[in-house]
Amino acid sequence: MITRTLKEIERMTGGGGLQSKWDGIEIRGVSIDSKSVEPGNLFIPIVRVKDGHDYVPEAIASGAAAALWQTDHPNPPLHIPIIFVDSGMEALQLLAGAYRAQQPVKVIGITGSNGKTTTKDMIDSILGTTYKVHKTKGNLNSQVGVPLTLLRIAPDTEIAVIEMGMSERGQIERLSRIAKPDLAVITMIGVSHLATLGSREEIAAAKLEIAVGMPPEGVLLLNGDEPLLLNGIKALPQPLQCLCFGEQESNAYRADAITTGAAGTRFSHGAASYQIPLPGKHNALNAIAAIAVAELLSVGESDIRRGLQQLSVSGMRMEVIRTAAGFTIINDAWNASPVSVKAAIETFEVLTEYPCKIIVLGDMLELGVNERIFHREIGRIVNPGRIDYLFTLGVLAREIAEEAASSFPKGRVRAFTDMQELIQEIRNTIQPTPTGAILIKGSRGMALENIVTALA
Repeated sequence: MITRTLKEIERMTGGGGLQSKWDGIEIRGVSIDSKSVEPGNLFIPIVRVKDGHDYVPEAIASGAAAALWQTDHPNPPLHIPIIFVDSGMEALQLLAGAYRAQQPVKVIGITGSNGKTTTKDMIDSILGTTYKVHKTKGNLNSQVGVPLTLLRIAPDTEIAVIEMGMSERGQIERLSRIAKPDLAVITMIGVSHLATLGSREEIAAAKLEIAVGMPPEGVLLLNGDEPLLLNGIKALPQPLQCLCFGEQESNAYRADAITTGAAGTRFSHGAASYQIPLPGKHNALNAIAAIAVAELLSVGESDIRRGLQQLSVSGMRMEVIRTAAGFTIINDAWNASPVSVKAAIETFEVLTEYPCKIIVLGDMLELGVNERIFHREIGRIVNPGRIDYLFTLGVLAREIAEEAASSFPKGRVRAFTDMQELIQEIRNTIQPTPTGAILIKGSRGMALENIVTALA
């Protein structure tokens, strides 16, 4: 993590007003949350729903060595070490960018509509066999999360794997300018954020902003099965080496002969074969992106295989949970879009190990004016020959149920708006066949992990 004197912090943040008697105080790490402050931290007050300035006294009492203070806020606490800045958010980003520039670390940036976190975890697991790696924890991929992740890089780190998320144009560009990735990955383009961006073309353009902060010798890895990305690279502001991964033969890195089951997925790449402990063809494509990164960084085949075999992914992403009662839950409740829901359903449908299969789907959010159409399309693709029951939760997900009901036997599709009623229905349904399986998928705002907790 960052360790610098306050005088250096003042310079790195573009701040001022630090009293000279505190120039030499050394800070160790940063915090934006007064409840998680550690001794020696720099506290950075961010103005969001709550105003971080209200918590500066609490942060200092908890051991923070100093704090930033926005110049537009009155009554600064001048009895403690304070650096004045125009914006706490901008100061955090400036500090992270300056710190990153001072580190010899190689940065790998990852973005995409789906698969970012799983791909990040795969890259980390593979590269960890050979290098000292620092990665984004959980889902800290925002305008705040990325700077915090960079500021936690240890001086002896060799590679940092940084996930980058966004909700509007310009955000990935800002993160790229801060992180300056030497190598970047774009996993795929879906329809999430249509409500703010309007089209898949705009989503692709937003993801391609990751190239803006890359050096001329940087390498951009992108999903070569996506025409929008192949067209989009022609408009990049600087020439970069672009390499493609995917299923099509034209890709430099290709996943072939993909087979999947509850225990995991097998695929080949050239003459080599690999296995990952995750079900789903989409996870094989995430893995081939990770393999491409590894090969570019000279990681050997045996280490790649070992890294994939010992993979541990972030929770709620095709997470297989075997319950004491005997049934299996596939928890994919972290988030949902039409593309990721379709991939999860297709994966679940081909699993032949279970005598009873139940799909539970929640609302897919942030899809814009065509949100009901997208939900109806999901209802049409669920195969009653492979799925026994379909339950939905939410007003939008009711559209899935209404569309699917016409092809399922009567009583096999039900829509709910109350989570507790849904949980009881699942229990009643699974009880006669406790060796069955349940797929749970929905947008983050639906909090479907509460269903998993109740059942498991």
